This record gives sequence, C-alpha cells and structure tokens, in this order.
Amino acid sequence: MKRLLATAGLGLLLSACQVVGPDYHLPDEAAVNRGDLQGQLAGQGSTVVSAPVPADWWKLYQDPRLDELVRQAMASNTDLRVAAANLQRARFQVQEAQSAGGWSGGVKLGAQRLQESGEAFLLADKVPVANVGDIGITTSYQFDLFGTLQRGIEGAQANADATQAAVDTARITLVADVVRSYTQVCAANEELDIARHSLDLQAQGTRLTQRLRDAGRGDETQVTRSQTQFKSLRAELPRFEAARQAGLFRLSMLLAKPVDQLPAGTRECAELPHIAQLLPVGDGAALLKRRPDVRQAERRLAASTAGIGVATGELYPDISIGASIGTVGIIDNLGKPATNRWGFGPLLSWTVPSNGSRARIHEAEAAAQGALAHFDGVVLNAIRETQTGLAQYTAQLQRRDALAEAEQSAQQAADQTHRFFQAGRESFLADLQATRTYTDMRAQLAQANTQVAMSQIDLFLALGGGWESGRTHGAEPGKP
Repeated sequence: MKRLLATAGLGLLLSACQVVGPDYHLPDEAAVNRGDLQGQLAGQGSTVVSAPVPADWWKLYQDPRLDELVRQAMASNTDLRVAAANLQRARFQVQEAQSAGGWSGGVKLGAQRLQESGEAFLLADKVPVANVGDIGITTSYQFDLFGTLQRGIEGAQANADATQAAVDTARITLVADVVRSYTQVCAANEELDIARHSLDLQAQGTRLTQRLRDAGRGDETQVTRSQTQFKSLRAELPRFEAARQAGLFRLSMLLAKPVDQLPAGTRECAELPHIAQLLPVGDGAALLKRRPDVRQAERRLAASTAGIGVATGELYPDISIGASIGTVGIIDNLGKPATNRWGFGPLLSWTVPSNGSRARIHEAEAAAQGALAHFDGVVLNAIRETQTGLAQYTAQLQRRDALAEAEQSAQQAADQTHRFFQAGRESFLADLQATRTYTDMRAQLAQANTQVAMSQIDLFLALGGGWESGRTHGAEPGKP
C-alpha cells in the first residue's frame, strides 16, 4: 500500500514537471513583429486622423434609423446565430478536453442463465446450469505525466479563441453590410429624384424643339435628337429603382424580417449617411491588435503548435492507478465472502510507436509552419487592405471635391442664363440647356458622394472597427 501511494504521489509530481512538444510563443520572425508595419498608416493627412477607431463607428453618422437597423441586425441575423453556435460548440470542446484524464469510474450490473464449460475449469463432468450475477464498481485516475492532455486543452482553448475571433469578424462584416445596404437605398432614391428632374427638363426641351420645328425655326433632326435623349434618360430610371429594391431586400435578409417591417422611413431615405469629421484610423500597431482575422490566425497558430505536443504524446505510455470492488457468482450467493472480489494497483498502457506515429509529429510540425505562413499573410493583407482603402478613400474625396466645384460653376451658369432669359437676352432653349447641364452635374456629384460613402464603409471594415462592441457591453454573440 505504501509503495502504491508513493507511486501515485510521484506520478502527480511528474505530471506537473514534463510537457511534450514545444511551448507556444509568438515567433520573433512573425510579420506582426516587423517594425515597418507598426507605424503610421500611409495617406494620413487632410482626410483622416490618427485617432483610435471607435467601437460603434456607425454612430459617427448620427443617424437614429441606421442605429436601429444595426441593432436589429445584431439581434436576429442568421450569420451571427451560426457563429454563436460554432462558438458554443468550441467552448464545449474545451470542457471536453479539460475532462480528459483524471478521475473516471464505472458501474457494471449483469445477470444471466449460464451453462459454463466444465473443461474450462479442468473438470470432466458437466457443470450445472445456474443463475449467475455480476456486480462491480471501478474507479481510476489517469496521470498526465508527459503533458499530452495539457497540450490538448491548450489546443482546444486556442481553437475556441479563434472561433471567438470568427464571431467578431462576422459581427463587423454584418455591420458593414447593413450600413452599405442602407447607403445604397438612400443613394438610389437621391439619384432617382435627380434623374426624374433631368427627365422633366428633357421633356420640356423636346416640346420646345417640336414647337420650333412646327414654326419653321427648326428641323426634324433636332426633334429626333431630343426625343432620343429623352428616351435614354427614361431608360435609366429602372436602374435606380432596382438598386433601391436590391438594398431593401438585402436589409430584409440581414435583419431576418420582411421589407415592410423595416424601421419606418428606410424605404424613403433620400439623404446619404454623412460623417461630419475626419475619419479616425489609428496606426499600424493598433490595427493589427484590433483586426479579428489577425487574432484568429494567431490563435490557429497556437492550436497548431499544441497539436505537435498531442502528436508527440503518442510516443509515451498512459499511466493510471485504479481500484475495483464487486461480487460475482450465483445470484443467491451474491454478497457472500465466497463471491466478493476487490483489487487496486497501477496500470500502464503503451502502444509501441509505429504505424506512422513519428510521421504524424512531422505532419503537425508542417501544419504549424503553414499556420505561421498563413498568419504572416493575414497580417500583410490587413495592412494592404487598409492602405488600399485609405488611397481609394482619398482619391474619391478628391474627385468628389472637384465635382462639387464643377457643380457650383454649373449652378452659377444656370442662374446667369436664367436671368438673361428673363431679361430677354437668352432664349428659353439656352436657359433649359444650362439647367440641364447643372442637373447632370448634380447627378455626377451624387454618384461621387455615394462612392465616398461606400469607400468609408470599406475603410472601416478594413480597420476592423466594431468588433469590440459585443465585448465592451457584455453582449452574447447574436445579441445586441
């Protein structure tokens, strides 16, 4: 008994001293440690500012309707529900890994009408048929002498952390999709109003051209050209209507509810969401800490490293100590001294390393190398996406500002021509043409504003803004 207890104590001591496989640490050569990726993001200046990216970045628009759309989407979106279920599954896998090894026990109860073989007991005569019972209780404790189970727990926890990062990715993607779809609805309505105004002006011009032809002051070619322009403008209207419906249907899917149950005024929105400040973008170091896909790739690397230890543990035996007590015999005699049995002692189970055990270790090492390469790729892609988003946003702003100046010039020209027309110094056709030119510039400016708004959304998505909100407010995945 003393020797068994000493063996058990020694096993517990050793289990805390030796762990198979490499301990995980972020490799020094990982791209995330590169100094040239940690500094200020290129393109900062008059368009953005190096300030922390807010968690609820969509609230910068100060649009209560948009806030409500995001809230409802976070509460009922199907993608978030799937991500939440995956996270719950990963957490139970951690519990499963934590439950491996240690204490275990079992109970066995059995009864049967039994004819035993006499020769099995070296008897020449037939053994009588009897009712035989078997009752037993067993318990054992498995020692994790080599840390195989510990590596399994580490791998499961790293996988759960990676799944949490996937939930965060689903959240920020959902928010970006909601803002993008809402912007599409508002932009389509705005551009549709401008297109209808342009069509009305063209209709007036066509009627005037027809009157001039009838009065002998024009020809049929001018009328045909004007009618062609009218039909061309009219053909554009369905495109804007379809874009509005597509945005509404997208919102319907994201919020998991019919279009007619979207927040009031969503269908009629005709003003783009606008951020009245410089966009906060932070710096490279903050970006790499914030983006959930970077964190997910790093946790996958940690899980792959733990997998090396799990594979290495196959080379070593499983050692446990157990005890059992029971009674076996004719049912009427169960519990009597002649049928009772008990025992305890150590148990060693070892499969001699073969059948590819070492190959599986090398396979796990290769998987870890691949996970590191993937992690580096995600880091570099995060910087690329953000730099590209900044460049595109800056370019779209410059184009929008240039079109805004052109639109102001067109408006001034239209106003001057209209005053000349009222004074009798210009024809109505010239006045109409100047107004139509101004309307065309308004349409181009509206499209440019839409592109700026979409670039803002893409930039916030690249920055990884929004994933912190669920943790900050203690919300569960899939809940607001």
